[in-house]
Amino acid sequence: MGDKAHTHPGAAGRAQAADHPASVRNVVLVGHSGSGKTTLVEALALTAGAINRAGRVEDGGTVSDYDDIEHRQQRSVQLSLVPVEWDGIKVNLLDTPGYADFVGELRAGLRAADAALFVVSASDGVDGSTRMVWDECAAVGMPRAIVVTHLEAARADFEEMTRICAEAFGGDDPDAVLPLYLPLHGPEGPDGHAPVTGLVGLLSQKLFDYSTGERKESEPGEDQLPSLEEARGRLIEGIIAESEDETLMDRYLGGEQVDVETLIEDLERAVARGVFFPILAAAPAVEGARQGIGTVELLELITRGFPTPLEHGTPRVTTVDGRPRELKPCDPDAPLVAEVVKTSSDPYVGRLSLIRVFSGTLRADQTVHVSGHGMADRGHEDHDVDERIGALSTPFGKQQRPVSHVIAGDLACVAKLGRAETGDTLSAKDDPLLVEPWEMPDPLLPLAIQAHSKPDEDKLSQGLARLVAEDPTMRLEQNQDTHQVVLWCLGEAHADVALERLRSRYGVQVDVVPHRVPLRETFGSKAAGRGRHVKQSGGHGQFAICEIEVEPLPGGSGIEFVDKVVGGAVPRQFIPSVEKGVRAQAAKGVAAGHPLIDVRVTLLDGKAHSVDSSDAAFQTAGALALREAASDARIHLLEPVAEVSVLVRDDYVGAVMSDLSGRRGRVLGTEQSPGGRTLVKAEVPEIEIGRYAVDLRSLSHGTARFSRRYARHEPMPPQVAERVREEARAAS
Repeated sequence: MGDKAHTHPGAAGRAQAADHPASVRNVVLVGHSGSGKTTLVEALALTAGAINRAGRVEDGGTVSDYDDIEHRQQRSVQLSLVPVEWDGIKVNLLDTPGYADFVGELRAGLRAADAALFVVSASDGVDGSTRMVWDECAAVGMPRAIVVTHLEAARADFEEMTRICAEAFGGDDPDAVLPLYLPLHGPEGPDGHAPVTGLVGLLSQKLFDYSTGERKESEPGEDQLPSLEEARGRLIEGIIAESEDETLMDRYLGGEQVDVETLIEDLERAVARGVFFPILAAAPAVEGARQGIGTVELLELITRGFPTPLEHGTPRVTTVDGRPRELKPCDPDAPLVAEVVKTSSDPYVGRLSLIRVFSGTLRADQTVHVSGHGMADRGHEDHDVDERIGALSTPFGKQQRPVSHVIAGDLACVAKLGRAETGDTLSAKDDPLLVEPWEMPDPLLPLAIQAHSKPDEDKLSQGLARLVAEDPTMRLEQNQDTHQVVLWCLGEAHADVALERLRSRYGVQVDVVPHRVPLRETFGSKAAGRGRHVKQSGGHGQFAICEIEVEPLPGGSGIEFVDKVVGGAVPRQFIPSVEKGVRAQAAKGVAAGHPLIDVRVTLLDGKAHSVDSSDAAFQTAGALALREAASDARIHLLEPVAEVSVLVRDDYVGAVMSDLSGRRGRVLGTEQSPGGRTLVKAEVPEIEIGRYAVDLRSLSHGTARFSRRYARHEPMPPQVAERVREEARAAS
């Protein structure tokens, strides 16, 4: 692996539709923003002959911008697919965003891929969010490899980075994370920095020199071999330790020489099984070269060491009514099962759906059944419809190259699917099936918006519907208590992109307004009230008098209405009217305009008129009585309290607990979790955690995540309640 000489820049270049699952590799690139993922994808495309120079795409003899500013910005915040071909293998490179706010795009990439390539910058190291994704991949056994970029940086140290990677990713077995190559350095420049000019293969002990712009193989000098022995010995022992041949280690320790081909075969099997994680190196090509340093070696690893779709298990499949369905893994002749892993809008072709086919073959002009799990809480309906597949294409930059079909294991785009959304399943219309959904992060940053003008108001609903159809990590809420439209996002950058897409794609201008949490009111003491509604203006008048008593109840009791009228002071037919008026007033609030809860209202007495009393009059009297009772009682403002669970690395537990306490939170306890992490549980007022998704990321350096759920409403501290009342008065 990586030790064959290549005399051509790429075997076939631009990938077409695959003809068999064994000739496909689906690889997701993972790494923090700035680690060099997109640059590496372009370098791999250049080496494979898919583009004629970095940043450009060649299409039918013409050259179109691949890397214009707009396109690069789009790729920085969303999943993009770049298919290339190498040695007869179609390689689908899935470039994911490095920003934590777009982890939904990352999860989609992980779903569509069969292996992951972790891109680590030699100048920046391994960040907390990258470690968390590594753990996610480890939990499902996804094969992984690491590529160290930015070796041209002045402070880059490849040897130190291999140590950091082994520590960060190796867990209990750091010898399973080892380099396959070491970088070669040219002469030092005036700044004292020696540039990387090539690589040396530890297994083959061959030099691969890129300094002339073409990869050239040579033998190392006698003086170079001793410096390779220690790293080579560790690599061989690491490979043998993961070998399926249990006798190999004994033979090796007994002094037997293991031939290189056997080691390479064992290495490839260990990588495909997800038990050995090689480290490679990459650096930019010299000016005018067609091969970036390390790209040939990386393409060889992908095509020879990463698993085929045949080796990757299919997600659990059921019928639409939930009955399990067994399918032969990745069989092009089996029933169709495909999944929409991403939905986007293209200014030229409209709505585009990126599809991963898990079983069967998807064909252009085919009618398929669209099934969806539905996420009503996020604004997604539960789909169960038939749709006709229009054009199938394979993307490259801004280009869409038509294909006639897509087999199991491959990826492609479908244009203009009207109903299908991200996460939906495509299957045969006479045999509808449903793929088990992947985990979606819960959006926890609220963005309250309102239309900027009347024309925007007319377009807002449709624009929001399209926005959440593209992005299942976004949740749309029409809050019935605060009457606000709220977009729940993953972070500030996610929110900014949502607003820009509303404006630029859907022509909707919105204003961001302060987000309000749904407060409540309750009585702090027992009180009495009298409602008198008496009017005479000719003809039928209005006459209703009622007397009530209000007392507080325990939290969660709601509104309880009790009738204790005696002697028919309030006729039987009007007692429900009093209750209706009381409940209507309670819904409006009695002090600060927030709904009243957790009280018992007892109707004690009243008066009626044989002619002028009516249902409407007693409703009004009931409302007046409740308001009068409130004027003589202590009214508590209640705030929602959330149960918050924070999973954080042990290094930051103290800071997280201190921060929660500063938010008026009550820490309930902690639990140890695997991987050096702690689960902190607390109860925190929701008004204090509106921006917690942003603040926690900063506090924990991206290593923590949290969840929340409503627990109850409880009284606000008087000073906080007074501040809220003052803000409400100022706003009105």
